[in-house]
Amino acid sequence: MTDHTANVAALIGSRICHDLISPVGAVTNGLELLAMSGVGDSPELSLVNSSAADASARIKLFRLAFGTASEGQTTGGDELQRVLSDHYDDGRINIEWQPDGDLPRKLAKAVVLAVMCVEQSLPFGGNLQIKKSGDTWSVLGTSDRIRERTDLWSGLRGETSLDDVAPADVQYPLLHVLLNAMDRPCNVATSENEVCVSF
Repeated sequence: MTDHTANVAALIGSRICHDLISPVGAVTNGLELLAMSGVGDSPELSLVNSSAADASARIKLFRLAFGTASEGQTTGGDELQRVLSDHYDDGRINIEWQPDGDLPRKLAKAVVLAVMCVEQSLPFGGNLQIKKSGDTWSVLGTSDRIRERTDLWSGLRGETSLDDVAPADVQYPLLHVLLNAMDRPCNVATSENEVCVSF
């Protein structure tokens, strides 16, 4: 994947997320109006409300991961933590965010893509810890069982090609291209119960 291809993909991602967030927001607002009008809780309304909240959380995460990230843009650390927590609020994945302050938008994008990569190694759930030490960011995933992704981790390190990945794995080449553009080498360390991506 080239820088140009990644930029076009980011434009497409931004457009899709922009066009989807308004109707999803309208559904959420409509549900709030129904609640204010005295319509009682029902399993059906609860399901629609939960689904709308989940869709909104996914779109916000995808906009950060797959949307454009221009020079000079920043993302609040609190906002990023909230987006991650909302997306992983089903209890399967526990998010632990340690860094303070704002961060450049491109770096926020890299963090979210790294979270998505590591999360795929936790098919039975676990913990995701996002840390910053000096100028180095790391995403540590821990679980009783780790799914091995040797070919994809090798691709992130630049040892093998990531040109032919499944749609579910698109975050790997996107992260690789982004980190190369930022001149940040990627390190991946794995063990029986842990996987850590740092850059």
